[in-house]
Amino acid sequence: MKTSKLLTTISFAIVMLFTVNVNAQKFSGLDKSPMDAAAYPSSYKDANKTVKVVYSRPQLNGRSLDKLAPNGKVWRTGANEAAEITFYKDTNFGGKMVPAGTYTMATIPGEKEWTIIINSDVNTWGSYFYDESKDVARVTAPVSMGDESLEAFSIAFDDNGAMHIGWDKVRVSVPTSSK
Repeated sequence: MKTSKLLTTISFAIVMLFTVNVNAQKFSGLDKSPMDAAAYPSSYKDANKTVKVVYSRPQLNGRSLDKLAPNGKVWRTGANEAAEITFYKDTNFGGKMVPAGTYTMATIPGEKEWTIIINSDVNTWGSYFYDESKDVARVTAPVSMGDESLEAFSIAFDDNGAMHIGWDKVRVSVPTSSK
């Protein structure tokens, strides 16, 4: 009897060991371009947001900005999936009224100005399937140069609601205001 009970216990342990290994969840490593979010107002204490951008943050890693975000070409504004922008209220975005809703945000980098595109086509990968006919708004913003180079692509909002895009030494700002 003792041998039978011992064999049953060992058999059960072996089955459980294989079951755990078979069902173990596989988690991927850290993304090279981690996802981030920027919102206005920026304070986490203020839940009454006007706008939020969810995007991935590619790194320069010794590469040039003009190779990663070429001038004159539609760019996904980050990495991986297209950047997603949510306006929680009807918002004046760079002089154009954008109805409350969720959109993708693409850009067309340029030497002197960038075009920022708000597009109704959501859940898209990169800008590979960009459809200009679904543009909700296009605004242009002048380029300025910062003193320091940003290794990671970044988006931030200031206390007045302006959206700032920065990468390397390039800086682009778009004013926003809600009704």
